[in-house]
Amino acid sequence: MNLKKLHYFSGITISIFVGFHLFNHFFSLFGPSAHIELMNDLRVVYRTTFIETVLLLAVAIQIISGIKLFLKKRKTKSGFFQKLQIWTGLYLAFFLIVHVSAVLSGRMFLKLDTNFYFGVAGLNTFPLNLFFVPYYGLAIISFFGHVAAIHSMKMKRKVLGVTPYQQTYTILFMGVLLALVLLYGLTDGFNGIEIPKDYDIMIGK
Repeated sequence: MNLKKLHYFSGITISIFVGFHLFNHFFSLFGPSAHIELMNDLRVVYRTTFIETVLLLAVAIQIISGIKLFLKKRKTKSGFFQKLQIWTGLYLAFFLIVHVSAVLSGRMFLKLDTNFYFGVAGLNTFPLNLFFVPYYGLAIISFFGHVAAIHSMKMKRKVLGVTPYQQTYTILFMGVLLALVLLYGLTDGFNGIEIPKDYDIMIGK
């Protein structure tokens, strides 16, 4: 299997998890307890040894293959969506390295439950939120931007009267909208969420 196919299949695997993960984050609109309750239900599946191993392997493949593809194609890509594909892919590789490393470190070394509060500690603490708001927001937009770019190259026909061009921009718009909605929920309407003392180490206290 060549590099491009490995990247494709690892991307599909990660995208399935990301779909459930973003759905979980959507529950932040109903409060931390609702978010944590759904996360605990989902963990029954993705925290099993087999599924977690598959996901971590897919992440490693995605990062390595993505960086190699970026270096190979960054000078040959032209047009908005072709460039969007490689640059969003590069940001997603950066995000996966940082995010997965942080979660694994939190679990193994800090002995924390990497739940809602682990993820939003930085988002709700000044001045850390000056980094974490764009960090998370760009990750969501980059994910949808990457999907939109691929869709623009693969889809050649109308769906329910909607042209491929309109479909592509709809996907991109959905990413921007979802990023705003999730950031709103993860910060309690930008008013901030009180972080439990157990997570003080995450915000330098």
